Amino acid sequence: MGSREIQVTAGAKVPFHNNVGFCIGTGRMGLALQQEYQEQLRMVQEQIGFSHIRGHGLFCDDMAVYHEYEENGQTKAEYNYTYLDMVMDSYRRLSLKPFLELGFMPDKLASGTQTIFYWKGNTTPPQDYGKWAELVQALLRHLMERYGADEAVTWPIEVWNEPNLPGFWEHADMQEYFKLFSVTFRAVKEVDARFQVGGPAICGVRDEEWMRAFLDDCRQKKIRPDFITRHHYTTELPENVGHYGYARLSEPEDGFANLQSTRDIIDSYPEFQGLKIHITEFNTSYIPNCPLHDTNENAAYIAHQLSRLGDVNESYSYWTFGDIFEEQGVPFTPFHGGFGLVANGCIPKPTFWTFAFYKRLQENGETCVYRDDNIVILENGNGDGGYCGVAWNHRPQDGEALALAIALPAQVEEYTLLCKTVDEETCNPLKVWHDMGEPANLTKEQTTLLRESAAPLVASGQVCSEGGAARLQLLLQPYGVVWFSLTPRRQTSDRGYSYDRVVGK
Repeated sequence: MGSREIQVTAGAKVPFHNNVGFCIGTGRMGLALQQEYQEQLRMVQEQIGFSHIRGHGLFCDDMAVYHEYEENGQTKAEYNYTYLDMVMDSYRRLSLKPFLELGFMPDKLASGTQTIFYWKGNTTPPQDYGKWAELVQALLRHLMERYGADEAVTWPIEVWNEPNLPGFWEHADMQEYFKLFSVTFRAVKEVDARFQVGGPAICGVRDEEWMRAFLDDCRQKKIRPDFITRHHYTTELPENVGHYGYARLSEPEDGFANLQSTRDIIDSYPEFQGLKIHITEFNTSYIPNCPLHDTNENAAYIAHQLSRLGDVNESYSYWTFGDIFEEQGVPFTPFHGGFGLVANGCIPKPTFWTFAFYKRLQENGETCVYRDDNIVILENGNGDGGYCGVAWNHRPQDGEALALAIALPAQVEEYTLLCKTVDEETCNPLKVWHDMGEPANLTKEQTTLLRESAAPLVASGQVCSEGGAARLQLLLQPYGVVWFSLTPRRQTSDRGYSYDRVVGK
């Protein structure tokens, strides 16, 4: 077993930008009309709580927004917001703001027939950029009317998705995308200059080339995006077997270096220096059938990612909140390597708790006093002298556990220690499902059992300060993630009550 000692000095302050709750990803918007989708999203909001949600397909034909008809020999456009309102209303009920991704192309407006995914999102430019601009403006005016202008203008707007991939944008045509961006940017600002518009929403393919060319084009056209967007995935090419793609994790430092390169490119332009970067998609694997997503290894690796993604990025949106998702069709089983934090049946995966733990840090912590590749520790924001933190073992040496001995500056004499542990022994619904025989269609009893097996192990203790320090031990099993808190303890026993006598001490 490996071991480490951590000594936190009084008054320590360490840079740490934790914006884990800003945005979460979703499958295409039309899926929001399904009951299971809404149940999973409600669960995520109740136990984690995100501010924004981003997904594809706003203008796809299953949302039925764009229509054309003939009148007096002329083709005219009309708009239908029936399904859009249902989806947006459902998000607002859960206190979510849309992070609007404008795409894909309505078939009637498309210049070609190229599509992507099982649900055939059209990925060609508009045949008429004027009609595209009118579509975007009509959408925004409708949202402003329905939800209030002051509210709607706080919803960020991203132009398209991954145009540097030929599947998502016909021929990955740079100049055509730059035209789409500039036309869209100006159309949005004409409606209300307060709207925030960004792009180019690229992934890690030729990303440096695309980022420079995008900013060059904006400079030439005298456009200043309100923010920059890109994506971040961290696995090698998958090996395809049957319905699944098996992928190996890449070196974390390679991914962080790639993100830094985007920051450096933006800051090399005086007029764009300091523009915020939103990672509007990230995960380990970029395919929705990678079994890695369902594992404790994924949870531990993402814990490490979340400790550093805020270093050069304003936000980072996990792709996705749930497994109601159909890029490659409807999945056959509840555990199929889907992107989601939640498996179908409302079964939280281990990575769900990684996000829940970091969200607790965002809510309760204030000053970061320590951070390294296995742990982040914050002082409580309420000034009570307590601490909270997340620890993880994402790269176990030879399958070993990792013991952390932590000494923190003590401000009170006695603390209550609470720990929530997620690892392969204590919170592993994937293993339980496997031991059950990997049933494709769960019974009510099986679903209940899997939900029960998906809860963290909760443990408590008392820590007395010695020599001005509060000392605690954390044991991290391979691919384990632990949330912990130290809060001042006050004994407030009722008259005549003796815990020691109750437990026979």
